[in-house]
This record gives sequence, C-alpha cells and structure tokens, in this order.
Amino acid sequence: MIAKVQTLVLDCPDVLELARFYQALLGGEVNRPDRRWSLNDDWATLHTDGGVLCFQRVKDYLAPRWPDPAYPQQFHLDFEVEDVSEAAAKLRELGATVLHEDRWIVMADPAGHPFCLLRAH
Repeated sequence: MIAKVQTLVLDCPDVLELARFYQALLGGEVNRPDRRWSLNDDWATLHTDGGVLCFQRVKDYLAPRWPDPAYPQQFHLDFEVEDVSEAAAKLRELGATVLHEDRWIVMADPAGHPFCLLRAH
C-alpha cells in the first residue's frame, strides 16, 4: 500500500450549504477545528464516523449533468440505506433532486453532484 484515503473534496459554489447537506445525510460535525485545513468562505469540512468530506468553492462552478458526457460527473458516492424511497424523500426536502430511479435511486446534491441510494444488504 502506498497511500490511504484522507478525504474526498467536492467542488461547489457554496461550501457551507453543501457541508450541511451532507451533515444531514451522514451526521457528523461541520467545520470541526483540524490542523490539516484552514476553514474559510472557500473551504469547509464535515467530520463523520466514516471519515472526512471537504468542500471547496469554485468560481464559475459548472454542475455535472448525469449522464451527459459533455458535463461529466467527475465522481459519485454510493450510500447504503434501509429504505431507498424514504431516504430519497428526506433528501429531496434538503435540496437533492432525483435523476433516475431503478433498483436504486440516482440523485444530485444541491450543487449537482450525483450520488446513488442503494438498499442495505
């Protein structure tokens, strides 16, 4: 092993809005003091039991448009949930949108990043 994942950084137009969205989804603490990062209007963090997500403000941010390759998704996250429909409803209330429904639901966070809700095994 050469390295291990420290965090996942998501580009977005509003760092606190996206940090709070993922806090509602995953729990955790927004902008906990951490010697690794300086917190400001362009950078926010979310410390969770599963690790750290970071949010970086990007000027002139362009959201992905799944599944349009002209606006690639850049990354996506898969989240395991007990009830896919119930989780999707709660996330819509928080500003997420549904992109596709099948055996799982593909959603976009408020900044347009796609993610999937999968039924827990």
